[in-house]
Amino acid sequence: MLQTGSFLADRYEIIEKIGTGGMSDVYRAVDQVLSREVAVKVLKEEFAEDENFVSKFRSEAQNAARLEHPNIVNIYDVGSEDGLYYIIMEYVEGITLKTYIEKKGHLNYKEVISIAIQVGRGIESAHKNHIIHRDIKPQNIIISKEGKVKVTDFGIARAASGKTVSAEAMGSVHYISPEQARNGYVTERSDIYSLGIVMYEMATGSVPFDGDTAVSVALKHLQGEMTPPSKLVEDIPVALERIIIKATMKSPERRYADVDELLIDLKKALVTPDEDFVVIPDPNDTDKTKVITKEDLDKIREQSEPDMSDLEDDDDEDDDKLNPKMEKAVTIMSIAAAVIIALVVIYMIGSIFGWFKFSSKSNKEDTKVEEEAGNIKVPDLLGKSKSEVKELLKEKGLKFDDAGTRASEKYKKGTACYQNIKEGVKVKKNTKIRVAFSSGKSDKEVEVPSVVGMTERQAISALDEAGFESTVSYSESDSVEQGKVISQSPNGNAKAEEGSTVKIVVSQGKKQVQVPHVAGVSEADARNTISAAGLNVVVSYETDDNYVGKVIRQTPDGGFVNSGDTITVVVGKASEKPVQKEETKPSTDNTNTNTGTNTGNNSGNNSGSNTGSNTGTNTGDSGSSDSSNSGSQTNP
Repeated sequence: MLQTGSFLADRYEIIEKIGTGGMSDVYRAVDQVLSREVAVKVLKEEFAEDENFVSKFRSEAQNAARLEHPNIVNIYDVGSEDGLYYIIMEYVEGITLKTYIEKKGHLNYKEVISIAIQVGRGIESAHKNHIIHRDIKPQNIIISKEGKVKVTDFGIARAASGKTVSAEAMGSVHYISPEQARNGYVTERSDIYSLGIVMYEMATGSVPFDGDTAVSVALKHLQGEMTPPSKLVEDIPVALERIIIKATMKSPERRYADVDELLIDLKKALVTPDEDFVVIPDPNDTDKTKVITKEDLDKIREQSEPDMSDLEDDDDEDDDKLNPKMEKAVTIMSIAAAVIIALVVIYMIGSIFGWFKFSSKSNKEDTKVEEEAGNIKVPDLLGKSKSEVKELLKEKGLKFDDAGTRASEKYKKGTACYQNIKEGVKVKKNTKIRVAFSSGKSDKEVEVPSVVGMTERQAISALDEAGFESTVSYSESDSVEQGKVISQSPNGNAKAEEGSTVKIVVSQGKKQVQVPHVAGVSEADARNTISAAGLNVVVSYETDDNYVGKVIRQTPDGGFVNSGDTITVVVGKASEKPVQKEETKPSTDNTNTNTGTNTGNNSGNNSGSNTGSNTGTNTGDSGSSDSSNSGSQTNP
């Protein structure tokens, strides 16, 4: 354990211990060379004694050091000294997302989406570098006092290699993907699943699966039915709920293909939260229960064993080099893994032979959560011939309504160029879908309807009905309500070719700004930080001798607000001490008057009279002096 005031590598001065994890302790330190605060992650003694584990620790740190992104905690250095193995990381002052959720209960949908977008950007950067995080959870997400969201602890992240994850990952069982729980195999979509669980917790304040043991929670990820978020929190918009459901599909193939695809839906959900635009792939054969052969069972057992390659080199000859402490840890992990294997195998075999009444329900869980009873998703009909449209609608149990032809420069003549209900929208069985077919490009000019002020859906529908194509872009606006059209081109009531494209710009509402955390900083710094975030600040004062000149508290103290909103901060001031009256000293006023007259007459004999007058005034308080001297002498 490092002591406060000690130095590491003659460079990093240890300030304080700020955290501890399963395999390391974390300290705040100051880099004396670059004069900046850093976080120092030091491998615990029981792990530092094993050379193979140390090798893996350093290798993982070097992998993570390749990542440079605003939403990832950067790694600056990796080293060792006197048996201590450490990583030097960016120090982020703030709180974990876990703590933030616990303080607020649950977050509003704008906060959920905004935080998820920032986390997603960090994960996306890692995936592009072929690194899977493997342990996405609120404890590994930090919200800085400036409002920046950063993903940390790539301690068990590795370059994607197809190997199984180590038993260390089981420590985050509430966020583990089904494929990790089943056999430890992970892909980028495993991170998407974990992020989906994090979004669920942000939106509802609780995780979807919980239990008394890690094994029971892992089994729920494999076969449990997730309670829809809207059942727990009523005001969760449909777009966010559908995003969470798609991200947490048990089959990886039904989740988002990559983080970029997820980010597109998250950004759209900020603009149209009540629109059901998320498309979840239909179940395929890979989701159905299959007969497991003896070879399959053997393979599952092999994959489910704790893969100590995460702790060791690939050479088998190193297997016997584990120290006693590591052997004990391995034994415990092996027992836990064996229990999981047994339960999973029993469940799978029982599902085949119908031993469990819930097996059928479990296999259909994705579909049940995805679709409400009697609802059918409208297929994409655009670009298809009339016969194809009719056949596709018939297969879906929907009715065909011929809307005739219309000019279109985008779709070939004779193919569908318009459908009144968009792809992916859920409707009742036998609902009529109006479809128009392209008559080709037209030179005829018609009047463009004015759609400014309409919602995005209303605007697109109006343009479709008038025979125009449409493209949508988004922009922040302080004056136009979120989700409504700000402008269009060509303008409303202008003339344009029938079938041509009208561009519309939809409001994203006022710019959303993360509220910076300024408690404890000086009034001047608080004003500057809040102003820099595009927010106004109102300061009030409260007597507090411990926070003189510093912010005691703020309202709001976190989350997201509109740009230009006001943050109120309370600044401490010194208590008023009673004023002691000073003693009034008597003033010194000395007045000395001496009057004398001397007169002398001398006639042979000597007689005299002398008269003199002397007046003096001295005031000690002012230091001034005034004197008058008068004398008369006569000598006859």
